[in-house]
Amino acid sequence: MDTTVKTQDTNSSVTTPPSGAEGMQPFLHDAVVTLCAPSLVISHADGQLERGGDGFYHGDSRALARLSVAVEGIALAPVAGGFKGADQADFRAVLRGLGEVTPDPAVALHRRRTVASGRLQETFEVSNHGTRHVRFRLTLEASTDLALMEQVKSGHILNDVPAQAVAGELVWSRGGFAVRLHSTPTPDTLEAAAGRLSYDVELAPGQSWNTIVACTAAYDDGDQFPAAPTDRLPWRTPLLRSADRRFDRWLEQSVADLDRLRLTDPASAEGAEGPLDQFLAAGAPWYLTLFGRDSIWAARMLLPLGTDLAAGTLRTLARRQGGIVDPATEEQPGKILHEVRRAGQEFTDTFALPPLYYGTVDATPLWITLLHDAWRWGLAPEDVEQLLPHAESALSWMRDHSDAGGDGFLKYIDQTGRGLANQGWKDSGDAIRHRDGRLAASPIALCEVQAYAYEAARGGAALLRAFGRPGADEWEEWAEQLACRFRMRFWVEDAHGPYPAVALDRDGRPADSVTSGFGHLLGTGLLNHEESALLAARLSAPDLDSGHGLRTLSTGSVGFNPYGYHTGSIWPHDTAIAVHGLVRAGFPDAAASLAEGLLTASADFDARLPELFAGHGIQAGRPASYPASCRPQAWAAAASVLILRSALGLDADVPAGTVSVAPTFAQEYGPLTVTGLQVAGRPLKIAVAANGTTDVAAPEGLAVVRSDMSA
Repeated sequence: MDTTVKTQDTNSSVTTPPSGAEGMQPFLHDAVVTLCAPSLVISHADGQLERGGDGFYHGDSRALARLSVAVEGIALAPVAGGFKGADQADFRAVLRGLGEVTPDPAVALHRRRTVASGRLQETFEVSNHGTRHVRFRLTLEASTDLALMEQVKSGHILNDVPAQAVAGELVWSRGGFAVRLHSTPTPDTLEAAAGRLSYDVELAPGQSWNTIVACTAAYDDGDQFPAAPTDRLPWRTPLLRSADRRFDRWLEQSVADLDRLRLTDPASAEGAEGPLDQFLAAGAPWYLTLFGRDSIWAARMLLPLGTDLAAGTLRTLARRQGGIVDPATEEQPGKILHEVRRAGQEFTDTFALPPLYYGTVDATPLWITLLHDAWRWGLAPEDVEQLLPHAESALSWMRDHSDAGGDGFLKYIDQTGRGLANQGWKDSGDAIRHRDGRLAASPIALCEVQAYAYEAARGGAALLRAFGRPGADEWEEWAEQLACRFRMRFWVEDAHGPYPAVALDRDGRPADSVTSGFGHLLGTGLLNHEESALLAARLSAPDLDSGHGLRTLSTGSVGFNPYGYHTGSIWPHDTAIAVHGLVRAGFPDAAASLAEGLLTASADFDARLPELFAGHGIQAGRPASYPASCRPQAWAAAASVLILRSALGLDADVPAGTVSVAPTFAQEYGPLTVTGLQVAGRPLKIAVAANGTTDVAAPEGLAVVRSDMSA
């Protein structure tokens, strides 16, 4: 979600900022992010936390803005640093000149970081590898402004909250949020007002010294969405061994990040037995909470690992499904929410979001399709049946509430005057435009949302029929009528041939820019084969295919910007959806090219693909970062599983008793073996030889349907 706008200050203790800093979103492209949702840490590459976007965060509050280390009179020279897995980081530095008798460094600092929910632990260890005794004073400085996440994101610079010394600890608190920091051993000098802890250290040759600093953060009323138990994963952990180690590493890192993005819904404990429902927070740092669209897409991408996450996500959102018409929150009966926060977000006088916000046009049909797909992957019938009333309400919303213009298309318009102007996944204010650069006026009907609605109506009909509920024929007819309307109204043409406009604007005119949205139409059933072939060719052309993934906007469109949030950048999840759609539609060669682009990019981002990155293209060399991107992001990480599924041509229809394996471009990574997949709650193992021969170990009772290629 894009909220990159200057915010209105809500704190009277605002200081004069450095020139150009106030109101500017912090850049994170060179930051080290470690997390265990709902907590995370952002630091410089050398490990220092020094304001800006740096900090230890819990929930939507910054617990520490600074945690820096210095040695009096000695320069620290960073030599290594970075994240390890998802919740740990490691940094090394040399104390220049200290104890040295040759050009070789003699004394070194090793800083180790571990993050858990509500807790940051840092170990500072100094080792004397030289031949001389050394003596020095090491000082840690800690401070915080207790800023809200939207204040940090919007570039507000706030005064520090004074620390108090309580029983040897530093304590900060405000508004029901408390932070405590203590050190073991205790410092030789503690200056609470300055947040300064100093240690006088003496080391003989070969000796080491360390101090462990722990910082805890908590809300008086508990976490809105508590951390998930570390020992209760809602999926099987996949293990990929292929001839392309980039793929193996990308999947491994992605699953580690997804593990630490897990949150639970405390409302699932009310009147129920068993574990709390789990879902994935959207991303760190800006969106470490429940987002309807993001959580749904991520759960859908992870279905080959099991259905527990999908079930938890579906139920969490169903509990908050719209029940009334409320223009202030954009709630409507049957509608699935956009975003949940602890408190409302005040960005500017004209842009503010309530704590529970429903400003999304696509989460509702996507919810229906997730339920349908989870059923096909083996979600227990009783769990599916429990959610069918919510599916019926969601279907009714598509028909009764989403058509703002009366022409049969799902549309959106900001009803509050202070919410999101665009309410699809490309939700920045300049995302939806005509080819000549003019912005589309709302109400807006997005092309991909019509595809989502078509797929949801047909999937919903299949569920209704399978469970003996009325309405299946009606929804199939509704879907076919939508497809006819789409074919008549959305298709336009340029010098390269026909294609669907990105949207219809307020007056029903096509917004005819060429975008990555084509990929979301493929494989949904909305298009016929000829139409799909046209889009496969478009997606393979160099104006969209950058060599690192799909650009959100063609380089030939007015307003293309490789750093544009939705106007030229590359989003890994967007490309992965296109790859899967191309495979489903029968165009594996085009899919393989896009998948290769993501693999290339993943290696350049240390296997942790960000939310988005710049769309310069492979001809420019390594991909450039989008400086304020989330990293990790749930659907960017989950894209690795969707790419693997697409390469394997993997699908399941547990109600029909089948699992399908039709490798498309998997042999490009062969020989390949993947374990840890799951269908119908039981293990699935697939091996693909270099020549394309496939071996499948499927659960008993499921017939394996193979393509000719894998027979």
